[in-house]
Amino acid sequence: MSVRGRNHFRIVLTGGPGGGKTTAADLFRREIGEKVVIVPETATMLFMGGFPRVNATQGRTATQRAIFHAQVALEDVQGALYPGRVLLCDRGTIDGAAFWPNDAPQGFFESLDTSLEQQLERYDAVIFFESAAVGNISIEGGNPARTESNEEARELDMRLRELWSRHPSFHFVPHSASFFAKLQNGLGQLQHIIDDAGWLHPDS
Repeated sequence: MSVRGRNHFRIVLTGGPGGGKTTAADLFRREIGEKVVIVPETATMLFMGGFPRVNATQGRTATQRAIFHAQVALEDVQGALYPGRVLLCDRGTIDGAAFWPNDAPQGFFESLDTSLEQQLERYDAVIFFESAAVGNISIEGGNPARTESNEEARELDMRLRELWSRHPSFHFVPHSASFFAKLQNGLGQLQHIIDDAGWLHPDS
């Protein structure tokens, strides 16, 4: 049983745009096997499916609320479909606070009648992939739904880290000139988290 009373173990992979978390999630699943299930990034699913993208404040707040509710539903559906598995969530419910207009993340939680603390409790662990933009490496390409500049990516990385670092099981994967080394670092931290929890042991 999950340390938070669920029938699965839930880990969120997050970080600024261009951090490599989506690639890492796929690698982790391949390395660890069918016991790991990926919860894909909700925002990308919505935007690639035709959900409108707007810059006006009212539109941006409505968008983040929609992503939040879709994220909750997707995580819960995956948890119900795959009991006894490790869910790797490509972003989590807190990420929307970093994208909230006017640099006021508290407004995000208030508009959803929740709190940062409540949302942190949804996850058993956090692995944070620092954006390549921190190392002045271009993040263009890769995800067609991503529109941020390097400067914006660095700012989002900082805001996301400030929020997620309050989780008691927060694990940081810093930017590296070698993406392969960065993936190895992340995989090692994931394996350590799972081993400590005893989640994939034969008797789990």
